[in-house]
Amino acid sequence: MNSNLNTPIPPPRSLTGEGLAAAVGIMGSALLVANRLFAAKLLKPEPMSRADFYPELIAFKDQMHADHLALLEKLDANHRELLPVLERQATRINVLESSLARVDERTR
Repeated sequence: MNSNLNTPIPPPRSLTGEGLAAAVGIMGSALLVANRLFAAKLLKPEPMSRADFYPELIAFKDQMHADHLALLEKLDANHRELLPVLERQATRINVLESSLARVDERTR
């Protein structure tokens, strides 16, 4: 065991420019290889013939039309449900207005 406290500490080894370039090159190459291996393969869609396209287009149009009609039916049902409620509210408001008018006449 060395008891001398003044022994110099050896300097850490530093990378030279060539060593650093080699390390960066190896990492970059590894990233490129990993990217190529794990990248998702883009598939080209197969062209669709008109004979296949038109029936699907008609089916889609019919589905949209059916959904539109169902939505209109729901709107009509809600409208029919709200009309009587609004009529009752209008009747109540009219009764309250007439009562308030009578109270106003009595206070004058």
